[in-house]
Amino acid sequence: MQRQFDPSEPNQLWLSDITYIRTWQGWLYLAVFLDAYSRKVVGWALADHLRTDLVTAALPMASNSRRPPAGLCHSDRGSQYTSAAYFDLLDQHGLRHSIGRPGTCWDAESFFATLKNELIYPHVWPTRQSARSAIFTFIEGWYNRLRLHSTLTYSSPQINEEDYYSLSNAA
Repeated sequence: MQRQFDPSEPNQLWLSDITYIRTWQGWLYLAVFLDAYSRKVVGWALADHLRTDLVTAALPMASNSRRPPAGLCHSDRGSQYTSAAYFDLLDQHGLRHSIGRPGTCWDAESFFATLKNELIYPHVWPTRQSARSAIFTFIEGWYNRLRLHSTLTYSSPQINEEDYYSLSNAA
């Protein structure tokens, strides 16, 4: 693929990564799968650990909701993404794997920067549950549906995909 991250339609390429969120109870970890076409978060999971099942919980959410053709899942070289369990799950969902070169961790970083600047940093998170609830509302209620993106000609991920499908159905 050689970092050609400009797909022409949804579900050709998903990007995945993990970030950390500090709470008073300890760390909370968020794994996401983003559709590179629309920037939509198509699958995600939260846990209090960094084990492989954090990522393997997020992937079925993405795959079951999107039912993609044989797309590509791009990630960094983290142990979660190089595990046999992850590769087996990709195979079960008919997806191919792509791994970034060392030191190239920016694939999903734009989403994480948005999440942290708009939600995480301005607040204090006494419990993991308070952060979980806020992250759910941010992803499902704000980011995917309403947040405007300059790279999407100032539309939201949801509107961007709706426009794509309405144009492709009209053709």
